[in-house]
Amino acid sequence: MSGPAEDHRRVAADFTTVVEGVTDWDAPAPVEGWAARDVVDHLVTWFPAFLAGGGVALDVDLPSDDPGGAVRRPRPGTPAGAVRRPRPGTPAGAWRAHADAVQHLLDGPDADRPFTHPHAGTHPLDQAVAQFYTADVFMHTWDLARASGQDVDLDADRCAAMLAGMRPIEEMLRASGQYGPAVPVPDDASVQDRFVAFIGRDPAWVPPARA
Repeated sequence: MSGPAEDHRRVAADFTTVVEGVTDWDAPAPVEGWAARDVVDHLVTWFPAFLAGGGVALDVDLPSDDPGGAVRRPRPGTPAGAVRRPRPGTPAGAWRAHADAVQHLLDGPDADRPFTHPHAGTHPLDQAVAQFYTADVFMHTWDLARASGQDVDLDADRCAAMLAGMRPIEEMLRASGQYGPAVPVPDDASVQDRFVAFIGRDPAWVPPARA
């Protein structure tokens, strides 16, 4: 069984493939109020803040000619006046720089050192990355693919494993506000459809027509 570093490498590579297929970063995404660029911005924003909460800095190699702002359009619910970190000039560039930094962290000799977060407890750092972040990248791969009109086949075994792990804590997950209500699907739905429906997405969702 692969460890957290190889797991992230594989999941991030799948997300990168989808990123490279996006032609309209302003296209609506399955998450209400989000566009395609917001899917990337979510990942490159929350995770560095999460690590910082445990005293770990993510060393993202930002290009010197970064104009900023291309990814940083405020999402609905962003507090007025909130300052957000500059990102590389395109969502794709933001993602690549971020993913490389995460992989570098996981490939480091002390990737399994203790990591303590005030809200997540203490875990080996690489296990915390796998549990809280790599799983999030996996889920949002579907969001970005749908926003950009791409087909995606999520790893069926991972879908099944995540479903099995999330169902016993469903009440807590819904109460967190990070997951919408489960979407009903047929009994014979694929494991991918059952997974995305559980996390509050409609497996049949397609971007609305735009003028």
